[in-house]
Amino acid sequence: MLTLDLPASEQAIPQGVLESAVSEPGTEIGETDCRDFRDEPEGRPRSAAEGDRRAGRRDQRVGMTDPAVGVREAPAGSDGAAAAGPAILRDPRLRAVAWKDLATLRRREIAKELMLSLPWLALSLYLASRGMYLLALPVSFFFFLAGLRQVHDAHHYNLGISRGATEWVMFALSVLMLGSMHAVQFNHLRHHKHCMDEEDVEALSAGMPWWKALLWGPAFPVLLHRTALRGASPRKLWWIYAELLANAVVLAAVFVAPGAGPLRYHFLAMAAGHCLTAFFAVWTVHHDCDREHHIARTLRNPLKSAIALDMFFHVEHHLFPKVPTCHLPELARRLDRVAPELKEKQVY
Repeated sequence: MLTLDLPASEQAIPQGVLESAVSEPGTEIGETDCRDFRDEPEGRPRSAAEGDRRAGRRDQRVGMTDPAVGVREAPAGSDGAAAAGPAILRDPRLRAVAWKDLATLRRREIAKELMLSLPWLALSLYLASRGMYLLALPVSFFFFLAGLRQVHDAHHYNLGISRGATEWVMFALSVLMLGSMHAVQFNHLRHHKHCMDEEDVEALSAGMPWWKALLWGPAFPVLLHRTALRGASPRKLWWIYAELLANAVVLAAVFVAPGAGPLRYHFLAMAAGHCLTAFFAVWTVHHDCDREHHIARTLRNPLKSAIALDMFFHVEHHLFPKVPTCHLPELARRLDRVAPELKEKQVY
């Protein structure tokens, strides 16, 4: 049975555009669940002194969060600008934006989000089975795009289901789309914590010319997986290795079994999609942005947004990452009322 992540007290928050309450610990502006944004767990400290040392390292990496004001503050003795994150996260206007009511998904919305990519997958495989590959290609593109939307919400545990069920959603999408979505998650959450700084592997293509981002694309998924394999916790590594093993088993079966032409086409299309993500999923939303205020781009044209499955409300996502993708258009309307300049940089 599907379960919601948010407690009843959160679900009861009334609709509205403004709220004066400050953010609660772990849900500050610009942050998702505190379990998602910390570095990988190091295991239980063996002594109080070791616990203090670990706490000190965490403070130096990400700065202290003051739950009373809902913004990051730099730890003593550190570079305040670097530790506190982008200046836009400390903009007092953002505290006036109501978002907690948008973090809740209704059962109908949960079902829709979980099923979003399946019609595109079924139609692409049908067209491929009929030999209509030119018609199947755009359908496969939309399957990949819908899968990216699903896995992106899964990375932030925004699908409205339990964390355990979300891990299995990422596993299933790893098999259907190729690669390890837990490896992608490792890099994506670090992208939020180190947005476009020297530790942000995911956003490397944002500083390239568009043509170079396209050419560099095939190296991008390799870099994401290599980075995750070197830095992920043992628990996340278990998921990564399981997903890569499942990839190997499925691909071996598909390319050996007779009559599996449509599936071979599907996985070749997915491999091509991964080679284009450095451009379509990163460069498009971060190019020519800065690290302090205009940290990402957005979109306001309803038709263009529908074509992109609402995936280009990216500055809104960075500022309020616990809001699911399907509620980002409403969040954008609320944000426009308090910080209209953030919509100046649009994707297309």
